[in-house]
Amino acid sequence: MKREVATFGGGCFWCIEAVIQELKGVEKLVSGYAGGTVPGTPTYREVCSGLTGHAEVVQVSFDSELLSYHDLITIFMTSHDPTQLNRQGADRGTQYRSVIYYHSTEQQQIANQLIEELKTVYNDPIVTELSRLPEFHVAEVGHQEYYNNNPDASYCRAVIDPKISKLRQLYADRLKK
Repeated sequence: MKREVATFGGGCFWCIEAVIQELKGVEKLVSGYAGGTVPGTPTYREVCSGLTGHAEVVQVSFDSELLSYHDLITIFMTSHDPTQLNRQGADRGTQYRSVIYYHSTEQQQIANQLIEELKTVYNDPIVTELSRLPEFHVAEVGHQEYYNNNPDASYCRAVIDPKISKLRQLYADRLKK
């Protein structure tokens, strides 16, 4: 087993977490915040104000022998719209930006290569931010495993369920179940 960590955001962290947790090789997911300019640990309310500069992100621990970083980032990049600046669907603000925070030079190179590969897939330019991981802050307990704990919530049914369906159609061979 070769354990690696990846951190990225693409809209609401509940959506990204719900999709990524389905993948073979994913060992642990933590929702949190990164990339802000305000010191200290931000709260959900502060991040949602858009004033801290933080993005909602997930930090993923995974076995790269079962799930390569390239495949993980491919699935991430195709589970949200990386051409939307500071928004995903009805969620708007810098906290919902598309971002890949790399942990190593190798991850940076792989992410750059993947963004180049995906340019032909999208009609609009990819605006996903790519930068070294700054400080990561764990989100409050109520935001961890949100989809698993609230599957009947209207947001989950309207926004997350279609993303899960798309994942199951496109990447059935990559799923745990």
